[in-house]
Formats: sequence, C-alpha cells, structure tokens
Amino acid sequence: MERNEGKTAVIILAGGKGERFGYEKPKQFAKIAGRTIIEHTIEKFEEHPLIDEIYVVVNPHYYDLMIEIVKRNQYRKIKKILYGGDTRQVSSRIGVYALEESIRKVLIHDAVRPFIKTNIITNIIKKLDTYSAVDVAIPTSDTIIKVDDKQYIKEIPDRKYLRRGQTPQGFIRDIIYKAHKLAESEGFENAPDDCTLIARYKLGKIYVIDGDELNIKITYPHDVYIADRVFQLNRLSILDFADIANIKNLLRRLEKKVLVIFGGTSGIGKEISNIGEEEKAFVYPFSRKTGVDVRRYDCVNKALQDVYERHGRIDLVINTAGILKISPLTTASIDDIKEQIEVNLLGSMYITKASMPYLKESRGSITLFTSSSYTRGRENYSPYSASKAGVVNFVQAIADEIHDMGIRINAICPERTKTPMRVKNFGMEPEETLLHPKTVAYVTLITALSNITGQIVDVRKTREEKILRDLGLI
Repeated sequence: MERNEGKTAVIILAGGKGERFGYEKPKQFAKIAGRTIIEHTIEKFEEHPLIDEIYVVVNPHYYDLMIEIVKRNQYRKIKKILYGGDTRQVSSRIGVYALEESIRKVLIHDAVRPFIKTNIITNIIKKLDTYSAVDVAIPTSDTIIKVDDKQYIKEIPDRKYLRRGQTPQGFIRDIIYKAHKLAESEGFENAPDDCTLIARYKLGKIYVIDGDELNIKITYPHDVYIADRVFQLNRLSILDFADIANIKNLLRRLEKKVLVIFGGTSGIGKEISNIGEEEKAFVYPFSRKTGVDVRRYDCVNKALQDVYERHGRIDLVINTAGILKISPLTTASIDDIKEQIEVNLLGSMYITKASMPYLKESRGSITLFTSSSYTRGRENYSPYSASKAGVVNFVQAIADEIHDMGIRINAICPERTKTPMRVKNFGMEPEETLLHPKTVAYVTLITALSNITGQIVDVRKTREEKILRDLGLI
C-alpha cells in the first residue's frame, strides 16, 4: 500500500480514573483473557502496518505501571508516555500537543476499546487522504428519546439518522491541533470526543465510516464479563492482521526456517509440508506413520530433540493431528472417547510444552487446530467438540504464560475442509462446498509467521480461499 508523505500516529487515551468501574485500579489495567485491557488495545496498533508511532496518555498515578507494561512487552512503536489530565479532552489535548512535526495523520482511541478491528484502522487512515476528520459509528437499534429537565419526552429523533459513536477517530494533525488550541483559548474542556471540537469550530466536514458492534467500550464491571466472552468467541481473518498484497513476500520468510509439523503426512499437514518445502524451509512432518504418536509426551519430546540436534534451532511448530469419531455418547466406546480427548487436546498440550524451550530460544510460534464446533457442541460428536473447545481455552490461557518468553501461539479454525478425516466420516460431498486443504495450509503458515498471539483464526471459502485464488496461490 502506498504511503503518503508524513507519518501516522495513534494517541491512546488511558487517563481514566475508573470511578464507575469499582476496581482497585483504573479499568484499562483490569485483566481480560490473561492480559490488561490496555495491552490488548496497544497490540492492535503495534502490529498494524500503517501505524508508525504510538503515544499513550496515562493517569499520572499509574505512570510507573505503564512503564512496566511497555518494558515487559518490548513495544517498538511507543514514542511517548504522557501524564494525562482531569478530563478526556485535556488528555487528548496533551497527546495532540506532544505529536512530532513529522506526523501528518493522527488517530485518537480509547484504551478501553480493545476489540478494534484492523480493517477499521486501515479504512480511517485511507479516508484521511480525502477528508480532514473521520469518525467511526454504528447505527442505533434502539429508539433514542430526548427529555427535558422534568423527565418528559421533548423529542424523538428519526433513528435513521442516528449513530452511536466509537473510536478511533482520525484527523489531519494540523486540523485537530488547531481545534484544541481554539478550545483551550475559549476555556472549553468538556467535549465527549475530538470530533466534537471539529464540529464546534467548523473546521471541516467529518466523514463517518462504519464501526463494529464488537468494538465495545469497557466502562462498568459487568463489561468485563461480556469482554471475556467476546475474547473467547472472537475470531480473526487474515484480513485483520496480514498485508494481503505482500503475502507472497511474507511466505518467503520460510526460507531456512526449521518447521516441525505434527500430523504432517496427510491432509492439511501434508499441504503445509509441501508449501514449506517449496519455500525452502527445513521441514519435518511427523505422524503415527512416522512413529510419532502425539498422545505420548516422550514421542513428541524425542521428535523435537532430534530436529534441534540436527539444526540447533526450531522456528515454527504446527499441530494438525486430530481425530473425529461420530457417535452418540450412549453408544461411544470408552476407548473412542479417550482417544479423541488425548489426540485433540492432550496432544496439543504435550506439543506446546515440549516445544517451549526451543521456541523461547528462537522466539518462534506454535499453531494448533480447533473447529467451528467449539462455539456450540455438535450432536453425535460431543467428545470432539469438547476437545476443540478445550484447545481454544488452552491457547487463550497459555498465550499469556509464554508471552514473556517471546513465543506466539494461535489456533486455526477452518470451515469444512476436504481431508481424509472428513471423507472417512461424511463420505463424498460436493467439492464446491468444501475448503481446499491448501487454503487452510496457507492461512496456517501466514498465521505462524505473523506477530499475533492468543488468537483464533478463521478460514472461510468465501473469504480466505477467494483471496488466495486471486493471488494465484490456489
């Protein structure tokens, strides 16, 4: 993507005191899915290819805590950590005034909106090539009423024209700088957001792009419970974290990488192995056919030790090994139940545990596999559904444990895919309804090479497969 002259920065507003939150620390420092809310938020901008610098405006009482968080995560883009003010507007002004002259575009975002999507950030930045101010909003599904001081309805506006504002909001730096200067000279300090200032001083039209229902603002204690569920069910597309135009260049990073694939001799694992070899990686596919059973920790450990002794490093570990046996629980054998749990869930845990010493050294990644059945168990394969839900919870939990080691871990969640396991369980199905295993293989490798962690990555025929076909990879 072409870059216009001048850098793009984001100001993350984390100056809130959390008075409505009922927590010993401000809400931005509450933990969700193993990490503080502000860490989840910063990560979205840290990994975005069009964001050059990050400015964090923080409550002065928690400045040292913010410093610790930055050091722990080794963020590359954070330019300044600034003491915030008594109101949101003052904190925003502090951030705007601190921007370097090299900044042309600036986004201003609430620290307690950790679910902002990559494509929305991209859209704002692109629209700033045309507009001087860009807002993000979603339609209201509720009727909005305006009341007077006595609580009588004064007006019921047509909700067709009403939107619920979100962040980030985007601005050309000179425009938002001027807006804050005018507000400061007037003594106006109670704007609920920054677009309010652009409108108040008539500094230009504000273009509105579509937001996202999941881009919630965490304000009250019950929001944490909602956010936990969103994290649990939230799934990414490669559109959310990969530069699509440069996927082929990204895959070239496989050259000379040491890639270990469990379940690598058939189906999706075999396709991953083939792509790895094409990209000149050192590829080691293991499965029961090669004498490696993921249900046995000693087998997994020995396989990894052998690879490490040969190369002195391991960069990427992928586990596609899985088993499905369709049967009502009433008629399922104990051996079948046990095998599915051991292969699908315990195998993933064993592989992760055995891989950690090597991936800590290389700052590498682990990629596991789940299934769409993790969100709601499927009739007649409850052990499989339970094991795949377990993989998701395991990934989200262990991601925080191994974060400080520099290890990334994610899970792939493909739609129905034409694999030997599926054919064995469902017979022959129309090919046009199934994902090609090569599609899933490419998304798996793109994920393994990315900087994301603790995420569930979707693979869909109408989206990822189309993208890869357009690129000539499928």
